[in-house]
Amino acid sequence: MSEEVKATGWDAIDEELLKIYGEQEPKHYGTIIPYSLGGDDPLQGISAYKSETPVPHWHFVTYGFSELYEKESEDADYSGYGFELTFRLARNEDEEEPPAWALNLLQNMGRYVFNSGNVFKSGDYLDANGPICLGEDTLLTALAFTFDPELPAIDTPNGQVEFIQMVGITGDELEAMQTWNTLGVLNAGLAYIPSYVTDLDRASLLQISSIAEAVEKGMEEEGSNTGFLFVDQLAWEQGKKGWFSKHPDKVMLGAKQAGIIGKLLRGRILKGKNLTLVGREIRVVFKPGEKSEFRVEDQDIIISLNEKAAIELGQSLIPQEKEFELSTITGLSFQIMKTYIKDQEGNVVETIG
Repeated sequence: MSEEVKATGWDAIDEELLKIYGEQEPKHYGTIIPYSLGGDDPLQGISAYKSETPVPHWHFVTYGFSELYEKESEDADYSGYGFELTFRLARNEDEEEPPAWALNLLQNMGRYVFNSGNVFKSGDYLDANGPICLGEDTLLTALAFTFDPELPAIDTPNGQVEFIQMVGITGDELEAMQTWNTLGVLNAGLAYIPSYVTDLDRASLLQISSIAEAVEKGMEEEGSNTGFLFVDQLAWEQGKKGWFSKHPDKVMLGAKQAGIIGKLLRGRILKGKNLTLVGREIRVVFKPGEKSEFRVEDQDIIISLNEKAAIELGQSLIPQEKEFELSTITGLSFQIMKTYIKDQEGNVVETIG
C-alpha cells in the first residue's frame, strides 16, 4: 500500500481488539478482488480470534462496513455504514481453523447491506428461512443483532463505528422477538447463552419455563416493538363491482407469515400502535381507530381497526390457505396463500398452508 493511503479505520479496529486479545495473531481472511472491481466478497477482511471466556469460541470481526482507509462519505459523524459485524461461535477445544460457513455467512450479510443499503442495528432480527449453517441439523434458522459485549463503539478519524454482534436464534425465538422485542428475549436468555455465543446444537430458550413466562409477560404488558415487517408475499387486488355481482377488494398474504402478523396486530393495535407490512410493490398500514374502515392512498392500503376488528383479524390469520371477510369491515377480504419454501437450487422443500 502506498504511503499516501493510510488504513486509519482499519488500525482503529485493530487497536480495540488489541485491548482484548493482546498479541494473539488472529486467523485473517482477506478479499483478493475488491467488490467495487467485480469481486464476489464485499467485506475486505474478516478476523477470527480464539476466545476462552465464558466458553471456548471463535470471535469473528469484519472489516468493510466502515471506512477503513480515507474518508469518502459525506457523513462526518459515522464511518461508512457506522458499524462492523461480530459473531461468536462455539469452538471445540482442538479446533484450529474457524469453519468456512461462518465466513460465508458474514460475507452474505455484507452482500445484503451493500445491495440494499439497509444497515443492522442493535435490536434487529433477520429470518434466514433455513439453517444458518446449510446442511447442518440445527434449530437456528434466524439471526438477532445486539451490541458486542466486549467491544464498545469507537471514534475513528473517519467517524464512529459500533460493533454489532450476530446471534443465531431459533424460529420460535424469532417469533418471540417479533411479538415482544429482540433485546428483551436475548436478555432473558443471557444466563443460558453467555456473551450470546452461537451454538448450533442448542435447543430453544423458550423450552425454559422462566424465559417463556418472561416473554409472555413482556408481550402482554409492553406489546410489540415491531412496527414494520417485510412480507415477501403481499399483494392487493381491487374488487369488481357490477350490477349483478360484487367482489370485495382483497389483501393477499403468504401463509408463512400469517400467524406472526396476527400476533403482531394484537401486540400493536391493542396497544395503540401502528403496524406496517412492507411488500415489494405495496404497503399495508394497520392503524388503531374507533371505526373499522379502509382506504387506498397511492401504493399504501390504510386499514383502521377497532379493538373488536383487531382481535377478529388476529384470530383469523393462521398459516392455512383460505379467504375470509371481517364482520366489522365491508368491501374488504383477506386471502392467505400457500408459501413454498425453496432451497438454493430452487426446489420446493416445504409447503406451508
